[in-house]
Amino acid sequence: VGIIGCGKIAQVRHIPEYLDNPNAKLTGLYDLNLQRAKELAEKYDCKSYESVEEMLADPEIDAVSVCVANHVHAEITIAALKAGKHVLCEKSITLNAEELEEAVRLAEEHHVVLAEAMTIFHMPIYKELRSRMDTGEFGELRLLQMNFGSYKEYDMKNRFFNRNLAGGALLDIGVYALSVVRSFMDEQPNQIISQWKPSPTGSDEQAAILLQNSSGQMATVALSMHSKQPKRAMISCETGYLEIMEFPRADRAVFVDAETGKRTEITCGESRQALYYEMTDMEDAVQNADASAMQLPYSKDVMDIMTKLRKDWKLQYPKEQW
Repeated sequence: VGIIGCGKIAQVRHIPEYLDNPNAKLTGLYDLNLQRAKELAEKYDCKSYESVEEMLADPEIDAVSVCVANHVHAEITIAALKAGKHVLCEKSITLNAEELEEAVRLAEEHHVVLAEAMTIFHMPIYKELRSRMDTGEFGELRLLQMNFGSYKEYDMKNRFFNRNLAGGALLDIGVYALSVVRSFMDEQPNQIISQWKPSPTGSDEQAAILLQNSSGQMATVALSMHSKQPKRAMISCETGYLEIMEFPRADRAVFVDAETGKRTEITCGESRQALYYEMTDMEDAVQNADASAMQLPYSKDVMDIMTKLRKDWKLQYPKEQW
């Protein structure tokens, strides 16, 4: 495996997990800051590269983890796919649906795995809850309510508000909330309305989104980059509701019975192993030539939703085409 982008997320999450992984070898690092990549490579006894192209030309690299800023996810992912490498890309996987469609086409053409590093699809608690819902334990799904808000200082040069870096609430935190919505809904929402508030840079600082699919399942999503909210998911079903706190890396949920009010805790997995679960599913996908666990169709549906929302808002990033 090669890692492209050696910033905080790579150093805190990706590098340590690969070092502790018996089934994947950390072989090389690349970063725009060549000195940083070189120092980390020396520290972890692997290669560093002078360019992305050099890494992608290395036959020892089978797969890459893309850990750069949102605005270059598609560019690097597409280059890696063309080079015949498997790709695990940090969220959001691309900027828009058109870019993702091209990436999916290339993955199919080159017979490689393309996946988004989206914790929601891999945390054991979500697999457990979806399994129970499939058996009818909670009755039919009716409504989801998602909250995710962070208070970020108005530093208009950082990635949270910088439109040149594809900053904004939707691609940074909304992608998590919408991934929960899509993974529990029986089908993709086909009715979507919203309101949004721009930041001083014109990025999406705040948004409220209402979704419904043809089965009548509904969801509300509230997002903010300048106002704190709990990371809370509420999944309302016929026999009660599930409440999940810190939902991006959750390892527990509470089911509240509609008639008795009894609260039952459901636990599965460990929050601190979030990336391990992603990587394990990715390894299985590559080794078994079965990428179904990576839930790329869900990533595509979520990207379709986010692209529609930004088109409604007329929020287009610099140099972006759709």
